[in-house]
Amino acid sequence: MSGGVGDAAAPDTSGGATADRPERSGDGTLRIRLTDSPISRLGYWWATAVGFTWGFIWSTGRVERRHGLFVFTGMPKWTFGRGGSCVGGCYLTNRNIGERVLGHEAVHKEQWLKYGMLFPLLYLVAGRDPLKNRFEIEAGLEAGGYLPTPRRARASSTP
Repeated sequence: MSGGVGDAAAPDTSGGATADRPERSGDGTLRIRLTDSPISRLGYWWATAVGFTWGFIWSTGRVERRHGLFVFTGMPKWTFGRGGSCVGGCYLTNRNIGERVLGHEAVHKEQWLKYGMLFPLLYLVAGRDPLKNRFEIEAGLEAGGYLPTPRRARASSTP
């Protein structure tokens, strides 16, 4: 039989909202977390479904699972932005699939997970200049092809 003293749940002393529990403010207003929460994950899965559908329709190349992404290659250039686009957990590109680029796009996937359907809006607000866009900076400007990669110094041919 239950009902003993040890059966009572310990009170929550965290004082804040968690990913699965909304928070009430001092005035009784209900606050729901939109980032890094079930709501954002739902947005991520929706975006992934859209990206997967778009990739399935237009990809003429290989479809691989790399860096936690569904990578669709052989996409017509008009179906994605710049060298490729991350939509949820899908990376859509023609042939821009180097390891560094995929690492960069994997960071964008994590951004989609954190922000869900807010991500496209936040990305637009951050600006079109990748050198100032916080999401591109976080993903790595060099890996994303926005900065020239440093070249190794050549050995001097003079004696």
